[in-house]
Amino acid sequence: MHESSELNMTMLCDFYELTMGHGYFEKGYRDQITYFDLFFRRCPDGGGFAIAAGLEQVIDYIQNLHFSEEDIAYLRSRKLFSEEFLEYLANFRFTGDIWAIPEGTPVFPKEPIITVRAPAIEAQLIETFLLLCVNHQSLIATKANRVVRAAQGRTVLEFGSRRAQGADAAILGARAAYIGGCHGTACTISDQLYGVRAGGTMAHAWVQMFDTEYEAFKTYCEMYPENPTLLVDTYNTLKSGIPNAIRAFNEVLKPKGITKCGIRLDSGDMAYLTRKARKMLDDAGWTECKISVSNSLDEYIIQDLLRQGAQIDMFGVGERLITARSEPVFGGVYKLVGVEQPDGTVKPKIKISENVGKITNPHFKKLYRFFGNDTGKAIADYLCVYDETVDDSQDMEIFDPDATWKTKTVYNFTAKELQVPIFQGGKLVYQCPSLNEVRRYCMEQVDTLWDEVKRFDNPHNYYVDLSQKLYDIKIRLLKNNGKT
Repeated sequence: MHESSELNMTMLCDFYELTMGHGYFEKGYRDQITYFDLFFRRCPDGGGFAIAAGLEQVIDYIQNLHFSEEDIAYLRSRKLFSEEFLEYLANFRFTGDIWAIPEGTPVFPKEPIITVRAPAIEAQLIETFLLLCVNHQSLIATKANRVVRAAQGRTVLEFGSRRAQGADAAILGARAAYIGGCHGTACTISDQLYGVRAGGTMAHAWVQMFDTEYEAFKTYCEMYPENPTLLVDTYNTLKSGIPNAIRAFNEVLKPKGITKCGIRLDSGDMAYLTRKARKMLDDAGWTECKISVSNSLDEYIIQDLLRQGAQIDMFGVGERLITARSEPVFGGVYKLVGVEQPDGTVKPKIKISENVGKITNPHFKKLYRFFGNDTGKAIADYLCVYDETVDDSQDMEIFDPDATWKTKTVYNFTAKELQVPIFQGGKLVYQCPSLNEVRRYCMEQVDTLWDEVKRFDNPHNYYVDLSQKLYDIKIRLLKNNGKT
């Protein structure tokens, strides 16, 4: 049994990636250049957009792709693969090109978050891990952003490690939550590895360990006098918890001239209790004492608490964030969209389905976002064929490919290409920004969206439209059952 630190992630793939790769190898498709898009079909929780995340882990994976001797021995033991193919895998490295939307960017259904141009075997083999990275972290970043927006500028911390579905889900979930806007995490190792600031207060066990609640609070203030936060709901929040906290603050912090401190509630009627707590603290002169709450929070509960006048400065959000409990699957997919011909042209490929939502947008594409020059707001996204250009000095008429009667004229705008080169010829050409830079960029880009797009319920349907050329290609492929 391997420890996780020893696992070769090249083998974290669906087995059919290997059987298909073997088939490509044996049938002469080894060097066939293909194009794949990674995209999603529907925003989680019925939201208006998602947040792209997970690219840094994709990069690490691509850079370390290799099959060890032990991997080859295992594959040989399955008696399915030729020795020639196993020899090919023994010398395997990624040699293709990858473009991606930077982490932290708001993204919309059917947009290529990642595009891969690579020999068929290479492009196929990386499918599982790319989806794993992007699906998980985009899901958590999206949920975190919803929670943070609900908090209306108040601090949100990710508190979910103990409810996460495995170690990686806790560690990378904290990273994704930080990208989405959380201020920090309770997960210590995420701080150690990624610099997501770790912090916390105390458990009920600390309070129970001492003979009295007051002794527990006083001891904690003595040990951590710089901004201590006391958990006040172990016994009775209003009758003992808050009074004992005030007493500890008065006896330990006040003589030191310390005014920064906090209390936390983890149960009860948060709206009522925090209003009462705020008055008690203010009356005692602790106007700078912050009130934090936890206990199965999500964006809707936070929204309701604030509407009810709750006096809350910080939210600790756990299981409903780290598991995206309301909709725990992002739904990203990875589909073949083109095959390169000997003359360098791209033959478009399409997946057709009786389920209209599963019909893909074919071809090697470029993705633009149009920003209004007068507002700075995102107007629409525009998918076109790779050899098309956008002239943002002229007005453009765009249309919704799912409702061709509905057109929109775009004027006075700036077009920005969203995907950037990540790998070229197997070489990394992208410098990953720091996590703080990604988080800041995410906040800036979310601010470019209109409030109607950011509604939690029934958000405005943001335009993601096709160029006329791409639309015509798609219709032709549909009419000809996938044939050009």
